[in-house]
Amino acid sequence: MTPEEIASTLTEIFEPATVQAIAPGSWQVETSKFRLLVLLSDDQSWLRLLLPIMSAEAAQPFIEQLLAANFDDTQEVRYALQQGVVWGVFQHRTESLVRTDLADAIARLVSLYQAGLNDVFSQLVENRMRQIILAAKQQGLTLESTLQNLDRFYEEGILGDMEQSARSREETLTAWRRQLERLWQEVE
Repeated sequence: MTPEEIASTLTEIFEPATVQAIAPGSWQVETSKFRLLVLLSDDQSWLRLLLPIMSAEAAQPFIEQLLAANFDDTQEVRYALQQGVVWGVFQHRTESLVRTDLADAIARLVSLYQAGLNDVFSQLVENRMRQIILAAKQQGLTLESTLQNLDRFYEEGILGDMEQSARSREETLTAWRRQLERLWQEVE
């Protein structure tokens, strides 16, 4: 792709007013929700798309899940860490880059941004649920006895908030039950 093709693709995807050339071979797409940087290497042989996702500090508890997502889920884009920021990044040789690949990469980066920590948090919760199930099974507990223990932990304030209403506690325990039931047979 040439710089002209990149610029025209950006204005096809985004409102032209949001696309700004910030230097030769560099563009910024700034919407009300995000800022995408589009950069060519000095020799224009490589294109890099950068979209800040969150602060590195906010992401710190989820670094393992972000790296696992790079391996399993993110396809042509990646999470990266630089200057205290977690970025969504796409890199491609310009010589073999086509419009559809560029548009798909932009869509995936925006999707990473919109998901924020939701997907990695869900993965972390599922991993912790699997650990709880494994520990319960190693102790010879059944699903029902595990749920009874969780209920007791909430009553005693070991889990949750002592100020939590009965309705809120019941909703939380229902969510626990659904997750435990879903994963119970998968964990050995």
